[in-house]
Amino acid sequence: MKILPVAAICFAGALFLASAASAMEGVVASIKPIHSLVAGVMGEVAQPDLLVPGNASPHAYSLRPSDARKLEQAKVVFRVGKDLELFLEKPLQSLSSNARIVNLSEAPGLELLDLREGGAFEAHSHDHDHDHAHSDDHDHDHHAPAKDMHIWLDPENARAMVAQIADTLAEADPANAAIYESNAAELDQRLQALLGETREKLRNLHGKPFIVFHDGYHYFEHRFDLHASGSISINPETPPSAQRVKEIQTRIASTSAACVFSEPQFEPRIVSVVTEGTGARVGELDPLGASLEDGADLYFELIDDLALSIRDCLSDS
Repeated sequence: MKILPVAAICFAGALFLASAASAMEGVVASIKPIHSLVAGVMGEVAQPDLLVPGNASPHAYSLRPSDARKLEQAKVVFRVGKDLELFLEKPLQSLSSNARIVNLSEAPGLELLDLREGGAFEAHSHDHDHDHAHSDDHDHDHHAPAKDMHIWLDPENARAMVAQIADTLAEADPANAAIYESNAAELDQRLQALLGETREKLRNLHGKPFIVFHDGYHYFEHRFDLHASGSISINPETPPSAQRVKEIQTRIASTSAACVFSEPQFEPRIVSVVTEGTGARVGELDPLGASLEDGADLYFELIDDLALSIRDCLSDS
């Protein structure tokens, strides 16, 4: 048997990794949490491209020329769904027929929650202009409840998305299927641990009311038994009216909400206006990981940061 020199083995390994990486160039993810899960599944094979930076909101993002080039060269595009990344609809229609568009909101086993309506969440009434525009653009069934698309804020949903991501990549790149499956299994274990750790951080906060900037945390609340009693913004693309500010101030008083949360993607000044004279504390929730480094660990840091922000602001101490 002929034994190869170590240098030759290393060179051959480098060539293998290079060929594996080139096989999956053109994987695109819409927002940072989705990009993180995709990066975790891809591991050493290649790095996916990200479209929406963390300091921008997918509700009102405009594609840059560099983003358009990424989409033109894409083989696989992972997004939450057409009801979240509205800015992608027209560009995706012009993509090559070889590009696969994956709506992770349709992943098997994923739990979809209805948009909240009534009270301080009346923003999601089907008669509201913003949601009505969604229905017109996408030909929704007007009788079917609209779904909340902030699906990534439930780590159980992240488990379902990881499985879908791995299946998609294995089908698109069979040569690296075993790597994707192994990485997905490791991610699933980490996500199960994250669920337990997050429950422990939030275990004494059940039933304590708080106000969020926009109604984007339904999944996080649902999974960890928390209770947001309202949102400042009806439509995150439009500043709240003076009437809305007054309504939320009344809501803070009537529910004894201990905390009001801003978001780095939106103007924070309105939170100071809303909390003036109420005694409520101010915190910040970042559903996208604006300040976090892109990559496979971002998702875990994002969920941990949300839990710590809520715990620190709602804690009696």
